[in-house]
Amino acid sequence: QVQLVESGGGLVRPGGSTILSCVASGFRASDYAIGWFRQAPGKNREAVSCVSSRTGTRQYADSVKGRFTVSGDNGRNALDLQMTSLKLEDTATYYCANALCEELNDPGVHWYRGTQVTVTS
Repeated sequence: QVQLVESGGGLVRPGGSTILSCVASGFRASDYAIGWFRQAPGKNREAVSCVSSRTGTRQYADSVKGRFTVSGDNGRNALDLQMTSLKLEDTATYYCANALCEELNDPGVHWYRGTQVTVTS
């Protein structure tokens, strides 16, 4: 069964760090352009880090550049999102998906359950 499962997050203090994991099953994660996306309450889903079809490279949203890093773990068949210097505005449900940056609003993208990150003092 093809599936992505997000985990990690929870409650984090401003300035703190956390790691989210996206574990793939049914396919090899490294063979696909898996991206991280997030949706804050009352806002549209946005890309956090994803591969651009134009450049073929991983991009980071300006709001997270220098603070978030994506890394692959082939042993766990996972793609992790390392989040540092967290801000209140990073509070959101975080999703990973087999989607390029340009496919953010593609109805064909399969979104899974996501994992909640709440930055609060």
